[in-house]
Amino acid sequence: MIYLDNAATTRVAPEVLESLLPYMAENYGNPSSIYQLGAASRRAVSGAREAVAELIGADAEEIYFTAGGSEADNWALKATAEAYGNKGRHIITTKIEHHAVLHTCRYLERQGFEVTYLDVDRDGLVDPDAVRAAIRPDTILISVMSANNEIGTIEPIAEIGGIARERGIVFHTDAVQAFGQIPIDVKEMKIDMLSASAHKLNGPKGVGCLYIRKGLKIGSFIHGGAQERNRRAGTENVPGIVGFGTAAARAGRIMEEKSGRERELRDYLIARIEKEVPYCRLNGHREKRLPGNVNFSFFFIEGESLLIRLDMEGICASSGSACTSGSLDPSHVLLAIGLKHEEAHGSLRLSLSEENTKEELDAVVEAVKKNVSLLRDMSPLYEDFVKNKKEAYHV
Repeated sequence: MIYLDNAATTRVAPEVLESLLPYMAENYGNPSSIYQLGAASRRAVSGAREAVAELIGADAEEIYFTAGGSEADNWALKATAEAYGNKGRHIITTKIEHHAVLHTCRYLERQGFEVTYLDVDRDGLVDPDAVRAAIRPDTILISVMSANNEIGTIEPIAEIGGIARERGIVFHTDAVQAFGQIPIDVKEMKIDMLSASAHKLNGPKGVGCLYIRKGLKIGSFIHGGAQERNRRAGTENVPGIVGFGTAAARAGRIMEEKSGRERELRDYLIARIEKEVPYCRLNGHREKRLPGNVNFSFFFIEGESLLIRLDMEGICASSGSACTSGSLDPSHVLLAIGLKHEEAHGSLRLSLSEENTKEELDAVVEAVKKNVSLLRDMSPLYEDFVKNKKEAYHV
């Protein structure tokens, strides 16, 4: 098997697995308990909180553990709306956000809030000047993702954070794809809230966090007990949190070397596909791009058909976000960067890890070439294109 869907989830690293297993067996105490067994769990949670905070330049008491990135996004948006709704009811975000943000914005619109959805350019970049122009006297929140989960484009978060801080507006970033992959400093980048998820950086599934800047008036999202300093009720997922902390510490140690290797493999894969597969388009910014992200549209084919054929050859890939897998609708991200519906339907996302090799990528390119050609041979659109020598597709 060749695994190239690391944007969807990653393999749990051996050291992460080793660190969390004791907290599923012998060290099983509830962190809220006062006896020694509970205290051991409490210390482990505190250590993980410090490791996660250190990765983004935060203080440990600014990290609140959640069940994942989607919960963190929901909490950030809904709690900000509740806390600041008396000051204004306008929110700014972008058209390429993860559905955890977009669907939450739709929910808030039904509660009487107004949302401005900013356009992006052909590379998926948000223009900071467009953010500034969209601000109104009643704007209470700006939410822009750090890097896009489908096309890998890295957004100008520091600039947008500076604009938000100047105007006294809360700034949230969904950093689920960027956390542990590229450097982030919440203080330097003027980030007020940040969402992250452990399973994107070789940690366990079912655990994430929300960074909330000290002094921000953000209330609870889940009510009940006094866990997470009275802000997130529910018995802590101690094994998951410990694994998250180990994964965060590991990501900080290996980030430079890992990202350098992934960029080398990424650029090699992009160059081969562009050279050897006709009528394709690289989606996302060529340089301002996550180290392991490759996203192409292959014209005249269906991406789902290509995925099935690649799977039959032992290659794991995707056509976009794992959260929209199975949907018949084209990617909202690809439509937002200007692709036609039929072009967006022919997308393939290959997301690498440091474990991948050049030999694997060579095998993937050969499989893509072969299967794209076979699918085009069955496509009436391609047949029509060849017969009429149309120039409808611009790459």
